[in-house]
Amino acid sequence: MAVTRSGVEATDVIIVGGGIGGLSAAYALARQGLRVRVLEQASAFGEVGAGIQLAPNCTRILEDYGLLEEARSLGVVPDAMVMRDAVSGEELTRLDLRDMERRYGYPYLVIHRSDLHAMFLRSAERSGVELVTDAKVVDYTAGSDEATVHLADGSTQTAPLVIAAEGLHSPARRKFVGDQPVSSAYVAYRGTMPTGSGRGAEVDLSEVVVHVGPDCHFVHYGLRGGELLNQVAVFESPKALAGEEDWGTPDELDAAFAETTPFIRDGLAHMWRDKWWRMYDRDPIDQWVHGRVALLGDSAHPPLQYIAQGAIMAIEDGWVLGEHVRRLRTDDGSVDWGRALAAYQAVRPEHCRRVVETSRRWGVLWHLHGRAREQRNALLLARGTGDYAMIDWLYSTTALTPGEEPEMFRPIPLETAETSLV
Repeated sequence: MAVTRSGVEATDVIIVGGGIGGLSAAYALARQGLRVRVLEQASAFGEVGAGIQLAPNCTRILEDYGLLEEARSLGVVPDAMVMRDAVSGEELTRLDLRDMERRYGYPYLVIHRSDLHAMFLRSAERSGVELVTDAKVVDYTAGSDEATVHLADGSTQTAPLVIAAEGLHSPARRKFVGDQPVSSAYVAYRGTMPTGSGRGAEVDLSEVVVHVGPDCHFVHYGLRGGELLNQVAVFESPKALAGEEDWGTPDELDAAFAETTPFIRDGLAHMWRDKWWRMYDRDPIDQWVHGRVALLGDSAHPPLQYIAQGAIMAIEDGWVLGEHVRRLRTDDGSVDWGRALAAYQAVRPEHCRRVVETSRRWGVLWHLHGRAREQRNALLLARGTGDYAMIDWLYSTTALTPGEEPEMFRPIPLETAETSLV
């Protein structure tokens, strides 16, 4: 039996991080016949959080993986996405998600994050991925034809390719790039509840709804076949802006939404108040591949959540790399890793830069005050339901080469809003 220097069985790819990005990449590569090992620092594979939205650029990949019907059975396929003003309650615009499915060929799906993670975990197990827990990677050595991970217990493991899928605080990102996460000063509260009675029974689960307000927004949609209502409340923290360490606290939550509709304020009582998520991203980088170490998912491109593409980008990363492996297998079945990684590097950083920067701009747009808010509302009210100009660049395809990347949407300046409407 072939062994690495650490004494464990040889493998083609080591993936560091057992989240959605790491497991989906493991499956993408294992289905190409590669020996894949996933190293997870926790004592068990698991995922925290609540709902996650999967747009057609993701469900297209799930279909290719043979997982779309399983995902459908675990989630909800809503009929519409609706944006409302959080102060007035007025509907500003909507997307007909059934029409969008016809346009792009694949559905818009909402699913519990833990269900999506568990689905990829089962798929990785079925495909023969080696899953290792209690394996904390603390350092990397990147060579020209192999890479080595250094674990907290002093051992090392080596493979022709190492993928760092460790998330926002990636040690690989720290080693090879050296930048820091960027705080948005926004914080998210989440909560789920059964839909059989009370507030859960009052909400239309055929819709994904976002209520946009000054320095805050509120989202709700159904999960697990409509058995659960998922709610998310996001706001800018005055304590964070003042430089205080204890920021995003429940008192700030209530104050941030004090001027919003009764529907939103009623929903705050159902949020988990003992845990909140401070929102960070990182500035885009151009170089993801360092010798035989490749960044993937939030290690490479953590975004703010406004266009719901964080997990999707990670899933796309693994699919793109897997497709280039498939296309670049040599006659003896080995992988030309140099060309595969060059192809991955050529296409993914630019796409993800667009997503990270658009997410930032979209967050600003959602949280406007005063006349700017009125102009935004006027532009959204004037939008036709069948207008897909804002999302074609994002949902229409997952590019494998730079030439396949769709043309970017050009933002409409707020000052062009019809003055009669504001």
